[in-house]
Amino acid sequence: MARVSQEHLDARRRQILDGAARCFARNGFHATSMQDVFAEVGLSAGAVYRYFNGKEALVGAIAQEAFAGIRSAFEEASRATPPPTPDVLLGGVLRLFLEERIPGADRQAFARLIIQVWTETLRDEGLAATLAEGYHGMRALWAELVEAYRRNGLMRADVDADHVARTLIATAQGYIAQQALFGDVSADMLVDGLNGLMSMDVQSRS
Repeated sequence: MARVSQEHLDARRRQILDGAARCFARNGFHATSMQDVFAEVGLSAGAVYRYFNGKEALVGAIAQEAFAGIRSAFEEASRATPPPTPDVLLGGVLRLFLEERIPGADRQAFARLIIQVWTETLRDEGLAATLAEGYHGMRALWAELVEAYRRNGLMRADVDADHVARTLIATAQGYIAQQALFGDVSADMLVDGLNGLMSMDVQSRS
């Protein structure tokens, strides 16, 4: 029997994850059955279960993959000289993971999927641990970027790095919530709004 290549295994896993994400985004987590996933990806139950043992495993894998991709983008940004400003960086990350992430799924549907993942953490300890790990990782990455901003003279030395991290994460979470609820926002709007706020000259008022 011919040996299955790693490229084939990776491609099959990608096919399953993308199909499951489309199903969850379109119909909701609880309304989607594994049979729906099988039909979406055009594979048998055995083929899918070879990679994932159920919906919870699929959602966990989607969340872990998203955090890994975001981490990579942030780590690359922190190595740039000068590093991209928060508006440019946050806008780029949101475009990549909310507007271009899943072929065939619109960004409002994917934002709704993220909201569903957040709510699932209230009952799924494993998923809650994944989300907490990602959240703390984002805080650490933003703190590293604040240090990079300081080194390049882009931010004052007395600014609390973790406060900046929490504020920018909250901005991203707010964008996701608006997209899920109303569907009338874009990453470009976020970039423009952050750029406008960053342009305020608060020192001139003193």
